[in-house]
Amino acid sequence: MSDQTRKAEQFRGLHIPGKPLVLFNIWDAGSAKAVATAGAKAIATGSWSVANANGFADGEHIPFALAIDNLRRIVAATELPVTIDLESGYGDTSEAVDETIRLAIEAGAVGCNLEDSFPANGKLRETLDQADRIRRARQTADAANIRFFINARTDVFFQRAAEQHNDAMVVEAIERARAYADVGADGIFAPGLSDITLIARLAEALPLPLNIMVGETRICSFGRYCVVRLHYPPSGTRAGNPTRISSLGPKRHHALDHASLTNVEGMQRIEL
Repeated sequence: MSDQTRKAEQFRGLHIPGKPLVLFNIWDAGSAKAVATAGAKAIATGSWSVANANGFADGEHIPFALAIDNLRRIVAATELPVTIDLESGYGDTSEAVDETIRLAIEAGAVGCNLEDSFPANGKLRETLDQADRIRRARQTADAANIRFFINARTDVFFQRAAEQHNDAMVVEAIERARAYADVGADGIFAPGLSDITLIARLAEALPLPLNIMVGETRICSFGRYCVVRLHYPPSGTRAGNPTRISSLGPKRHHALDHASLTNVEGMQRIEL
């Protein structure tokens, strides 16, 4: 078994109900080392963090070659499994996504986020189009003989303001999630959704583990629901914000890790 294959299995094995996996979003090799030193079990990049740390706006504005070089340095800096935020896949076609996944795996990643909106305007792709992109990603990963974790992000809830979210949008997210699951996605990420009742309905109906993006004050609210991963937006004080987290140091990282774990009993994976 190769080292990367072992890390991929290790990463999947960390997803245990009732034992949350805390992922602090990092942006370079230095931040990866800091988080690893604090006791993290895996490393996750955030597209906003990586782009801004390199002087670019989010939304696939950072050159993909630079993003891959950055990933390669991160992987080399830690013995932990690394998952990368690949945004919309860096390409208009499913063939382009194929190449994106191939290069991410070659650079050492064991998982990715892959979203279903267009980076230029945030509008949703057709479900069948996105399913084809995820299918190609799954095929590429399987051809590499690695259990690559595809976290399929749906931006349904970014299409309207939070106060306009409703059951119809939940139904659309469920339909998309089922289509993505059928072609090989391993998890569903639904950022933008904050209504706890709608989150509960979505979690109950999904065929895959649900990921939600929330503010840190909402952690305890999710313990009774089937949410398995919480993602903090990088505008906060957590690891997604290079200008704020760099001043915290490893001791503060450890404190955040401990606090998060003790407040989310019953969940499986948290991304900070």
